[in-house]
Amino acid sequence: MPSLKAAAFMAATSLTGLTVARPALESRTAAAECAPVPAAGEYPTWEELPLQSTVPDPFLPLAYTTPDSASDVMAGKGKNRIQTPEEWYQCRQPEILQLLQEYQYGYYPDHAQETVKATRSGNTVNIEVTADGKTGQFSATLALPATSPAPVVINIGGMTNQPYLQAGIAVVGFDYTRVSSDSNAKTGAFWDIYKGRDIGTLTAWAWGFHRVLDALNATVPEIDATRVGVTGCSRLGKAALAAGLFDTRITLTMPMSSGVQGLGPYRYHGLSGQDETLENSKSGAGWWSNSGLGTFVNHAENLPYDAHTIAAALAPRALVIDQGEGDQFTNSKGTAVIVYPAAKLVYDWLGVGDQIAMSVRSGGHCDMSGFNSVLPFVTKVLLNQTITKDYNNLGTYGSPMTTAYPWATAVPHPA
Repeated sequence: MPSLKAAAFMAATSLTGLTVARPALESRTAAAECAPVPAAGEYPTWEELPLQSTVPDPFLPLAYTTPDSASDVMAGKGKNRIQTPEEWYQCRQPEILQLLQEYQYGYYPDHAQETVKATRSGNTVNIEVTADGKTGQFSATLALPATSPAPVVINIGGMTNQPYLQAGIAVVGFDYTRVSSDSNAKTGAFWDIYKGRDIGTLTAWAWGFHRVLDALNATVPEIDATRVGVTGCSRLGKAALAAGLFDTRITLTMPMSSGVQGLGPYRYHGLSGQDETLENSKSGAGWWSNSGLGTFVNHAENLPYDAHTIAAALAPRALVIDQGEGDQFTNSKGTAVIVYPAAKLVYDWLGVGDQIAMSVRSGGHCDMSGFNSVLPFVTKVLLNQTITKDYNNLGTYGSPMTTAYPWATAVPHPA
């Protein structure tokens, strides 16, 4: 189970149909005064944002990320930075979630407007979602351990089931192509309901994870749906990351070999792999994200966030990142030496540094050994087991590339 600090998020706020985690704060804590946040569709364009060659300061609200002070912005010297964990949870985390929907994912549908029906037949759960008179259907498949109620890992694309089942963890999969095609065709259960919306396929697949979790809650008493991991590899790892980001019921997010639009950096993209970039990912699979991300093609350094921002927004919930040193496609080194340590600074500052982990392994892209590599951390989070594996070890990549996040020398010091 998560640490007491990580488990303490008991208050919540609504943001465009999402539930945003906020740790329970002492009653004497006054509400923070948050920076102004633009309305949907009225966010700054790339021309209105500073060019940042290093990964952006996660503590700086968008309203103060201005081009007239780019050097200060990159160095952690921007004005009106977040100063306390209370400000982070009340102001910055919700702002990041909305910013990411505007610039990358598209706006997540309002689940309050949906009706979910689930029926179980053996190890198959059939799911029907209706909203605004439209219905989408798909199913999930169960693999249950001998003991119950058990925590669960929901996956798309397949994983190594047996070690998880032997550890006492249920494994549930669903056919992501039944939720959304991996193409511009935009067919599947999600689009049967939300056809025409400017939403990326990664968000559609994330929605699939969430509706599966709804169905498990309703029909599978053998599963403890308060202990939930989500995973997938490559583009499906990007989707698992989005699933963890947009639903606080997810205890542990497990993106495997996820690359750009996942936990591969938009900046410093050529450190390893095939030099995966915003440009070639949008060219090859533009449907993964919304149209907003396309406006930053050839201007990725003007993005007011990077992959570490996405990772940090998951806190205080757990995150384990998998990358193979032999991955010929994604930028494993960039993820390991920049994204992970930059996000961990935020986790540490929030007092939940033990809830983020980096699994650097030998092997290539979507090597199934990755699931075994992260398993000890999974058992720590979902089964409250004590582990000895060092998930701060960056393997042959060595040490963090601190020059990529100069704001690290200016991490706020709460009073």
